Amino acid sequence: MDAKRTTATEADVRRALAAVIDPDQGKDIVSLGRVSGLVVREGNVGFAIEVEAERGPRLEPLRKAAEAAVMALPGVVSVTAVLTAERAAAPQPAAQPHSHSHGPQQAPAASLMPGVRHVIAVASGKGGVGKSTVAANLALALAAEGHSVGMLDADIYGPSMPRMLGITGRPQSKDGKILEPMQNYGVKAMSIGFLIKEDTPMIWRGPMVIGALEQMMRDVNWGDLDVLVVDMPPGTGDAQLTLAQRVPLAGAVIVSTPQDIALLDARKGLAMFRKVNVPVLGIVENMSTFVCPNCGHESHIFSHGGAKACAAELGVPFLGEIPLDIEIRETSDGGAPITVSNPGSENAERFRDIARKVWAAVEAGKSGRAGPRIVVE
Repeated sequence: MDAKRTTATEADVRRALAAVIDPDQGKDIVSLGRVSGLVVREGNVGFAIEVEAERGPRLEPLRKAAEAAVMALPGVVSVTAVLTAERAAAPQPAAQPHSHSHGPQQAPAASLMPGVRHVIAVASGKGGVGKSTVAANLALALAAEGHSVGMLDADIYGPSMPRMLGITGRPQSKDGKILEPMQNYGVKAMSIGFLIKEDTPMIWRGPMVIGALEQMMRDVNWGDLDVLVVDMPPGTGDAQLTLAQRVPLAGAVIVSTPQDIALLDARKGLAMFRKVNVPVLGIVENMSTFVCPNCGHESHIFSHGGAKACAAELGVPFLGEIPLDIEIRETSDGGAPITVSNPGSENAERFRDIARKVWAAVEAGKSGRAGPRIVVE
């Protein structure tokens, strides 16, 4: 390598990966065409290793070997590799009369996390509405209500749960295959943020994101949980559809601010969940109102009541209002959300009230149902 060059190039990375051998085929992963989505930027390297679905669960050592080979290169500061399962197309059965499902059947989604009783998605149609703050406080409020709770940070491009839950360090593995979730405040948690530096940009393409999400579900020892709260990425893209199709979601909570533009995007998120047959448990209006801590004057900075009206129009429950409050922001940024740092406060009670409504809704529904499929009429 040129001594004047301080960072590795894509060619350097491929040469390093050419020394990583597929244990079943006896050839290197580069010549086998298994490396995809390679991105190298300012010493941060990301790539996917495409393997057959049936081999995925036992190839964690291969993934680690690939990461180690690249990390040994001069100028590399971080490496993130994911396994992506490439499934061969299955023979299609003859069409049946009155059948509405199309495409190959997937394995039961419950097998990804067999000990998890309910999976709840917290979603928004757009970023910047405080979705992650609501998700973290909802998870902690459910734990305060006596439930065993996990938190999956599925926001690959903007993971915030490590900071919000006050967790540092990297998850460990007892067998080199299954990761142990991180824990704080009685909640188990997993996030891509535990595996990369906080300031590392995530510059992955769709297949890498999907592979990472499936690994955080399948290859983590979640154990037995009453509920897993999933902090979804904003929007309605590949990651959202993958989770909606691969996980037996008990329902989705939509977070929105009250102004019209946010509600327009919230409607899109709600429509997406309905199309994939996921119950919408309700809408939360975040940043609903602002009360000046000095004079007590109430201001509707982002309007007020829009989410409640939207919920009534669309026929879904309205779960509650969360104000624009500096204490909520400061406690979340500080790693001790208000539901644990000030549990006796009015705002903490608001989150617990939302948690009680969400729990009642999922208990009243069908737990452990099969994963949804997109229906094409």
